Formats: sequence, C-alpha cells, structure tokens
Amino acid sequence: MTSFSHLDVQRPQWRTVVISVLAFWISSSLILDLVIMPTLYASGMMTEANFATAGYSIFWVFNRIELVCAAVVLTGGMILRRQLSTANWQHHRTVLLSLALLSIGLFYTYGLTPEMSALGLPLNLFETATEIPTRMNLMHGEYWVLEVCKLAIGTVLLGNYYKSPVNA
Repeated sequence: MTSFSHLDVQRPQWRTVVISVLAFWISSSLILDLVIMPTLYASGMMTEANFATAGYSIFWVFNRIELVCAAVVLTGGMILRRQLSTANWQHHRTVLLSLALLSIGLFYTYGLTPEMSALGLPLNLFETATEIPTRMNLMHGEYWVLEVCKLAIGTVLLGNYYKSPVNA
C-alpha cells in the first residue's frame, strides 16, 4: 500500500512528443503516397465506380489524423518556445513552419479532398464512360506539390527538434 501513496506525476517531454509525432506523420504520409495509393492505382481501382467514395473514406480519416499531428507539433513548438528563456529566430521559424503544416492539413481536409471526391462521383448513372476530368488532374498536381512541401517542412522540423539540446 505504501508504494502507491507517493505518486510522482511528470510533465510530458514536449521535444520527444513532437519528434515522435513528426516521425509518425512523415512515415505514414510516405506509406500512403508510395505504397497504398500506387497499389490501388495499379490494381485498377481508379476505374471502379466506387473509387471516389473509397478515396474519400481513406483521406477523410488520414486528413483528420494529419490535423491532430499538426496541432500537436504546433502546440509543442509553442510550448518549447515559451519555456526557453531566450527565444531566437529559430524558435520563431519552427512555429511558422508548424503553422504552414497546419495550413496544408486544413487545405487538404476542407478544400482538396472534398472537391476531388465530388469530381470523382458519377452524376449520370447511365453513362458508361469513366473519363478523369481535367480539373481532377490539376488537383492531383496541387496535391503532389503540397505533399512535397509538407514532407520537406516536416523533415526540416524533425531535424530542428532532433538537434535541439533542450528537452523541456
């Protein structure tokens, strides 16, 4: 009984939390981009009538996970910046980069994914030809540009937090 009488609660180590979340986020994005989506494309799923629904379901979940990861990274960056006695330009830069990641996640969640799934839904059930709209190809280009930016920013942040000597 005496072993439970003294409970020591420690504060979370925000640097470790941010590094773990960034590593999870970058790796899961790479798995989605380089394994799952190419596999679905190679298996011919993009020509199926329900591909837009399946794609929306996959990205609906993943986009929400991205938003949670971006919020944790931004929160951790702000807490670490606040806890340091001398906040220099590098700490301000990490907060700005975290805001950029959050912005990309918000654009994916509320802009790109709903628009792409709406373009992919067949509106005429009697039409047999399934042609990819040109707007969809432009949106795929937007997605890949943002994805490269997201991965680059995430990698820079991961390097910054990994090199940071402070574990507040």
